[in-house]
Amino acid sequence: MRHRNYEGPGNPVEACTEVIAGKWKGEILYLLLNGSKRHGELRRLIPKVTQRMLTNQLRELEAAGIVKRRLMEGIPLRVEYSLTARGKDLKPVIEAAWQWGRSFLESHATRLTSIRSLVPTDTFPGS
Repeated sequence: MRHRNYEGPGNPVEACTEVIAGKWKGEILYLLLNGSKRHGELRRLIPKVTQRMLTNQLRELEAAGIVKRRLMEGIPLRVEYSLTARGKDLKPVIEAAWQWGRSFLESHATRLTSIRSLVPTDTFPGS
């Protein structure tokens, strides 16, 4: 977690965000809502995440009791991740965040489109 020297969250919303905050945690949790995934499968489904970052985010979720890690015997040794019961309790939170994010992105895209129509394309930042 980000605040390693922090005594603890002061309220329930802060506790929730402290556990699930992280660049890739939301996406990891969203993907695991559909069932367990192997480490390599998560890497393929989240192409922009680095190996190290994925491992760190999964370890933090595991330490919080949200994700469980299962070693699958065989050669090569495989690792599978799934949500714990506590992680499954996050389903309405993740779904609400997805809906809110979708609405936000759609309205944000509309605003960007209207701004772009007013500004010449070659001068608009990010074009």
